[in-house]
Amino acid sequence: MPTSSSKISIFPVLLVNFIGMLGYSVILPFLVFLVEDFGGNGFIYGLLGSIYPAFQLIGAPMLGKWSDQIGRRRVLLISQGGTFLAWILFVIAISVPVKQLMGVESQWVGTFTLSLPLILLFVARALDGLTGGNVSVANAYLSDVSDDQNRKANFGKMATSTSLGFIIGPAIAGFLGATVYEELLPVIAAALISLIAIYVINRFLPESRPELVKANLKSFTVKKLFQIEHKECYQMEDCPDTGLKAVLRMPHIPTLFGVYFLNFLGFSFFYACFPIFASQVMEWNSVQLGLFFTISSGIMVLAQGPILSYLSAKVPDASLVIVGSILISLNFFLLTFQTNTSVYAANVLMALGNGIMWPSFLSILAKSGSPKVQGTIQGYASSTGSLASIFGLILGGLLFNYVGASIFIVSGVILFLIFLISFRLLQVERDLKVSV
Repeated sequence: MPTSSSKISIFPVLLVNFIGMLGYSVILPFLVFLVEDFGGNGFIYGLLGSIYPAFQLIGAPMLGKWSDQIGRRRVLLISQGGTFLAWILFVIAISVPVKQLMGVESQWVGTFTLSLPLILLFVARALDGLTGGNVSVANAYLSDVSDDQNRKANFGKMATSTSLGFIIGPAIAGFLGATVYEELLPVIAAALISLIAIYVINRFLPESRPELVKANLKSFTVKKLFQIEHKECYQMEDCPDTGLKAVLRMPHIPTLFGVYFLNFLGFSFFYACFPIFASQVMEWNSVQLGLFFTISSGIMVLAQGPILSYLSAKVPDASLVIVGSILISLNFFLLTFQTNTSVYAANVLMALGNGIMWPSFLSILAKSGSPKVQGTIQGYASSTGSLASIFGLILGGLLFNYVGASIFIVSGVILFLIFLISFRLLQVERDLKVSV
């Protein structure tokens, strides 16, 4: 039975988020090497990265809207089910022979070959993206069970659970990848981790929206009995318009979506290029790349835990966004020096900046708009991030072949734009306090 949101523990949703990030980060250190083994290059790696947000652009708003109608818990189950099937496709991709289907030589996208395993990786990422509304729905769930006193702290805990997943995942990848099974064992582990997430949602996660549809015996349907059919608008009081135009007309939402877009755009250039940069310029292997992400996540846990907890009672959310965005911007400029010292110094700035900025920004977003459409807002926000990621991942992988590490300057400039826009968030935060 649905439970009053004030009595719901956030631990299960934090655990679900941790498990989800753990599964993804297990393959992160060796994905670029897997793409190269299957015949791809930097452009293909960026294109593969863009497939997930491209399909998430379709799926996230739909899943977010469904979560407002049929409940967060059911949609999280759907999302994790899609993730599990995607990992099964990954296992198949690694298991089949690498047979060239087509070769490409181009001055624009470089030289690469298409193989069956490479195509299966694309299909797997598409499926995971289509059902990948778990982040936006989990954020909506957290918004449901949070109030003004604990909202920022709760989103900080959510970010910490993400970072913990990124700490442990690369370590598991290094341990399992060192066996004779190489990449196969970590991918199988990711599939099993996804199954654990499904179990946790089904067994321990209560529904956060107690006002879901109840069976109406006068117009009985099986869907209504199991609460998977939403009320028609005439059956609801104050039925909200959940179209994109209506959401964009809500106060401050365009500004918040703009920050969301720019953040994902800046980081998408980084995520498209850094593994290639680490492999080709820094000459790192998968263990060294995994160590980098582990250290980054460890620092973010520190930032999102004790540091954010200390600052949250003393510093407004918007001010933390301002400080965090300038730290992240400086990090990207440091990467262009191409030394181990500068790369790890950049890592510290990025982890600290992101650790205090992103939970604070999500806290502002969660306070915006009507609680009745919070899942829809989070879904559209996720789509703006997906749109930015599609553009950044493809263009980043393509441009790296021409400009090398200078591509990180683009990320630095984009995050500096967030720094400038963030001063507008000071007024947004004041307006939200007045409206409460």
